[in-house]
Amino acid sequence: MANASPAAQPAVLSDLIPGSRVRDAALVVGGAALTGLAAQLAFPMWPVPVTGQTFAVVLVGAALGMNRAALSMALYMLVGIAGVPWFAGGASGFGGPTFGYVLGFIAAAALVGRLAERGGDRTVARTVGTMVLGNLTIYAFGLPVLIATLGLGLGEALAAGVIPFLVGDAIKIAVAAGLLPAAWKLARR
Repeated sequence: MANASPAAQPAVLSDLIPGSRVRDAALVVGGAALTGLAAQLAFPMWPVPVTGQTFAVVLVGAALGMNRAALSMALYMLVGIAGVPWFAGGASGFGGPTFGYVLGFIAAAALVGRLAERGGDRTVARTVGTMVLGNLTIYAFGLPVLIATLGLGLGEALAAGVIPFLVGDAIKIAVAAGLLPAAWKLARR
């Protein structure tokens, strides 16, 4: 499951941590826990709250790489479905208007992870592009479920489930664009 061979340059930041399967399992669990914790940083809005989840998802994707990040978000989803109240606002279970975003976390983490494996988190410009694509992926999954579960039109769904989050997402992307390339510079030292 590791993203780089021992002799090769690390593909993602977590490849700098020694170990193999135990490390990978700990990273997967840690990424899910980070996302669950970030979900509790919530500002209530209807129908979708503003949370730290999306920031955690893209950071987990970039730090863990495609495979571990996708597994981490799948674990996050499955544990939440099983009843652990770590979705936004302490929610758990299957379905609801925000569940499409949770599904999107898996795809977004995998995409961001794959792009990070290819250097998509090494410069500010690349990180911005990687994070924008990750956020668009989350919206691509979340919006149709929001429309279907609430019976909204596309315009209403965009107004409720995308537009209010654009400024916050831009801030999260800017933070990630500062953190990830800086982390790589530190790692090279």
